[in-house]
Amino acid sequence: MEAIERVEHLISRVPADRITWKAPMPANVTQANDLGQTLGHLLDCTAGFCAVFRAAFPIEFGDFDKLREMSLNGSWSAEEASKGLRMFAGYIARGFELCSDADLARKIPTVFVPEGETLATLLLGNLEHLNNHKYQMFLYLKLAGVEVGSRDIYRLRE
Repeated sequence: MEAIERVEHLISRVPADRITWKAPMPANVTQANDLGQTLGHLLDCTAGFCAVFRAAFPIEFGDFDKLREMSLNGSWSAEEASKGLRMFAGYIARGFELCSDADLARKIPTVFVPEGETLATLLLGNLEHLNNHKYQMFLYLKLAGVEVGSRDIYRLRE
C-alpha cells in the first residue's frame, strides 16, 4: 500500500499540460510512452495484484471480473488515474484482508506457470512490476522538468 501511496503522489505531480509529453529517445530504439500512457500502465500494474487475488480467492473476489473489461493501457489524465488507482487499492486491501500466512505458500496456477507459483511469489512479482513503473514515472517527471526528489518516490522514515 505504501508503493501505491507513492504512485498516487507521483500522479498528483503530473502537469495537465504535459500529459502527452514523451521522454526523448534515440531514433533507433522503441519510443517511450507519453505520461498519460504511463499512468494507464501504472493502473495495469495495480490490476495485476487484483488478478492474483482473484485467482487465489475466486468466490470472495468474484466482483473483480467486471473490472477486467477496463482498458487500462490507454492514455489517462492524472485525475482519472488517481481515481482508478484508489479503486484498485481498495480491491488490493480487500485481497490482503482475505489472505492468511498459510495462503502465501499456496500455489496458484498462472498462464506462464500452469503448475503454479506461490501466492507470495506472485504478489512480490507484482510489487516489483509496480515499483519499476513507479520509478519510470519518477524519471519521466524529472525529464519533463517537474521538480521531484527522493521524498516523492520513497516514504522516508526519520
